[in-house]
Formats: sequence, structure tokens, C-alpha cells
Amino acid sequence: MNNQKDPGQDKQQQDSQDQYSQQQSNSNSTGSNTVKNPDDWTTGDEPMTGAQRSYLKTLSDEAGEELNDNLSKAEASKRINELQQKTGRGINNQGQS
Repeated sequence: MNNQKDPGQDKQQQDSQDQYSQQQSNSNSTGSNTVKNPDDWTTGDEPMTGAQRSYLKTLSDEAGEELNDNLSKAEASKRINELQQKTGRGINNQGQS
């Protein structure tokens, strides 16, 4: 019997979290414009990505809030930020020890 984890939903959620954490880390460590404001995204009005939906589902569940499944990419990004602040998830790279 091996100890490998199920590569399904946990992998997708971790990928989404890693992607978002990397974006936050880049913007915080370099002070550059490598991460744009979601309002300035050229594709911000497109439907949210699968990774965003997955991570929003996790955050919404933890926050005890309903998931809005009809957000754009930009709206989803903003909602992720709001729910991270509420849950404390994903903000450990933002100046906390």
C-alpha cells in the first residue's frame, strides 16, 4: 500500500492556492507591477477560471458563505482577497510572522 494522495480535487485546490500565493509573493517582494489590479485586466470580464472557482469554493465553505458561481475573473479575484482576509487563509506571505 502506498501513501500517495488523491491527485483530484486536492491537487486542483493546491494549484489554485499556489498560483495565487505566487502572485501575491511576486507583488509583495518586488514592489513592481507584475500583478495588476483586477479592474485593469484585459480578460477580467471573462468567466472565472476553474482554479478560481475551486479556490472560491474552499474559501466560501470555510467562511460559511454561499459561492457565487457567475463571477468574472476580476470579480473572482477580488472575492478571493475578501474571503482570504475573512478566513486568514492564504495571507501568511503578507508580512505576518
